Amino acid sequence: MTNGELMKMLRILVLTVLSFLLQGNVFGISIAYSGFTCLNTIDINDITPSGIPIESRFEVVEDVGGGIFRLSLTGGIPRIVNSDRNVCIDSVTAIGYSGVPQVDGLPGLLESIDATAYFGGQELVIVVNSMFTDLSARRGAFSSFSTSNILAITNTLIFVFDPQVSSFNLKKVIRNAGFTHTETGSANSIPFLETVLPSFNGVSQGKPLILTPTSSIEYRLE
Repeated sequence: MTNGELMKMLRILVLTVLSFLLQGNVFGISIAYSGFTCLNTIDINDITPSGIPIESRFEVVEDVGGGIFRLSLTGGIPRIVNSDRNVCIDSVTAIGYSGVPQVDGLPGLLESIDATAYFGGQELVIVVNSMFTDLSARRGAFSSFSTSNILAITNTLIFVFDPQVSSFNLKKVIRNAGFTHTETGSANSIPFLETVLPSFNGVSQGKPLILTPTSSIEYRLE
C-alpha cells in the first residue's frame, strides 16, 4: 500500500468515526485527560504533581459550524516544560478568576471557563483565555495604593486525532501571559505608574512559550 493510499484510508476512517459520533447532536461530547494537580499552583516552570487526582475535560456546548465549536473547560490543562517528561494539570491559572465588585465582592477562582475549538478532520486546535490575579491590592499611608498583579493568559493546544484508539494526542501548547499593574506615581505630574506588558512569560517582555510534551498526553474521546 502506498503512502497516498494509506493517508486516504486514514482520512476516510477519521471522517467516518467523527460522523458517527457527531451526527444529530454534538452536545455532551467531550475529550478528557486524567492526571494530578500541580503542587505549585502558580509557577509555570514547576511541574511537580501533587498526588491529588484531577481530570482535564473539554466539553462541547455549541456547534458554530465550519468546524468551529464552543467548549467548556473544567479541571485545567496539562502544564508542560520542554525536555521534561513530568506533567501536572494546572487547575488555577489555566481557568483563572472572575468577579464584579458590586455582585461578587473579591474575584473568585472559577470552576470552569469557556474555550473555542477548530477541528479540520485530523488536527484539533483549542484556545483558552483566562485571567489570574494574586488579590494583592492595597492602600498605604498618605493614600498610596497598588492594584493586584493581573495576568491575561492564553493557552493554545494543538492535538492530532488517532482514530485507532479514538483519542486526541496533545502535540503542542502555546502559552502567553500578559501582565498589568498600577501603583502610585512618584510625582504629582505622574499620579499613576501603569505597567502593561503584552507578553510576560518568566521575564519582562518575554515571548510566548512554545511547549512540546516529551511524554504522551492522550485525551480520550467520550
